[in-house]
Amino acid sequence: MKLNCDLGESFGAWTMGHDSEVMPYIDQANIACGFHGGDPLVMQKTLALAKQHQVAIGAHPSYPDLVGFGRRSMACSSEEIIALMHYQVAAIDGMASAQGLSIDYVKPHGALYNDMMAKAEVFTAILAALSQYPKKLTLMLQATPELAAFKAQANEFGISVYAEAFADRCYDDDGRLLARSQAGAVLTKVAMLAQVKQLTEQGTVTTLSGKVLKLNVDSICVHGDNIAGVQAIGEIKTLLR
Repeated sequence: MKLNCDLGESFGAWTMGHDSEVMPYIDQANIACGFHGGDPLVMQKTLALAKQHQVAIGAHPSYPDLVGFGRRSMACSSEEIIALMHYQVAAIDGMASAQGLSIDYVKPHGALYNDMMAKAEVFTAILAALSQYPKKLTLMLQATPELAAFKAQANEFGISVYAEAFADRCYDDDGRLLARSQAGAVLTKVAMLAQVKQLTEQGTVTTLSGKVLKLNVDSICVHGDNIAGVQAIGEIKTLLR
């Protein structure tokens, strides 16, 4: 399994995450494209950091929601989703090209990611956006018990998929992430390491109610704004090895 992290989410004088501490340990950097975090200078610096550590680059597009950090769902039409995807992916793709780099996947952020997993019309719009983009890009989405159905639909658009699980988030019985508003949604360092160990050794996670779910996972995510995750990143990398 690979290790990925959401990075480049600072904006202007506002700092989010611990990018320089995380980047040496990860395989894939999901870089914000300006709609929930990130600005041109932050994007440029994050790309340079990824280049320094030879980390694969993914676009991390969001609903246009800087104030809410992209964590609020928006009633966007399919045409709007396609356009906002192209706008953000093109931005990070162009800035990567300026440094001799290339992006190879896309991972939606926050509410857009959650809506992609829960609403067929949003998932279809995202697939359409990627299929229309002039570069072949893989879509990163959540590994759930329904992963085969998501992959089948993506395949109809000619899109490959990375399935990810989360090191630092608790799961509900449907294989979705427990809402951040609920107690226990973000795991402690001890619980996080236990979940990663379970994923690597058994290919399963245990939900909040104690149910064990089988997940087929290509990459594990640690959130860069989670200090416990940052502190555990070296240990997580060791477990994945």
